[in-house]
Amino acid sequence: MLKETSIFYETYSLKANALEEEIVLHCYLPTGIVQPEEMGLLLINDGQDLPKMKFEEILDGWIAASGRPLLCIGIEAGESRIQKYGMKDQPDYLGRGTLAGKYQHFIEHELYPFILSYFKVKQFQSIHLMGFSLGALSMLDFALNNSLKVASVGVMSGSLWWRKMDKNHAKYDENTDRLMHYKLKQMTNLPDGLKFFFECGTLDEKEDRNKNGVIDSIDDTIDLMRLLSKKGKKEGRDYFYYQIEGGKHDVATWAKAIPVYWKKCIL
Repeated sequence: MLKETSIFYETYSLKANALEEEIVLHCYLPTGIVQPEEMGLLLINDGQDLPKMKFEEILDGWIAASGRPLLCIGIEAGESRIQKYGMKDQPDYLGRGTLAGKYQHFIEHELYPFILSYFKVKQFQSIHLMGFSLGALSMLDFALNNSLKVASVGVMSGSLWWRKMDKNHAKYDENTDRLMHYKLKQMTNLPDGLKFFFECGTLDEKEDRNKNGVIDSIDDTIDLMRLLSKKGKKEGRDYFYYQIEGGKHDVATWAKAIPVYWKKCIL
């Protein structure tokens, strides 16, 4: 299928009608593709971070080693990031995430049709999502909500603390106030075939709200995986966890996790 392993990179500015703003896209297209429909599609939040981590080299190495081509589209966050990268169901306790529903509408009904048309692909072999921090929360929520039949979602240092009440409030209850955990508890059916990949670095943060000696980002991630287990999902088959010793909340750490995510969820 592949004649060579190299990447064509370009940026494109797309008008998002749902958001009334221009969205900059970072497009990484494998060259030498004979049958475009055999490509996978990966949509990535915080696309502005991809050049910083030399994403083109990461993708090129992956294709050379695996023979599995991915068209990768990095979506720049823009100035309204804190409002777009939330959960569709409700904003957090500070009113952040008010545009999450419109953003998810943009991805499904504007961005995806544009990609099919612009790259002249009738359909993709599979569709994958990935995000970092708050962008990871956003893509996880989209994967649970959307109708694109997403195959996997990569959650890198996910903001799974997203909550409807301040953690310092006397009535704060992590069983009900963490919005993603509560949503997962209430779901009766998870999307068929959806695989989850979670990455955390041991130096992701310093917060430890329950004083158990484990930073919140790792606690929140492990708690979410426990919920997946209760829903019948199995670690190593349906969800995967990758903890990086000394890993930080930065692009260098996430760059290390990306090939692992692809190996677990795309091969």
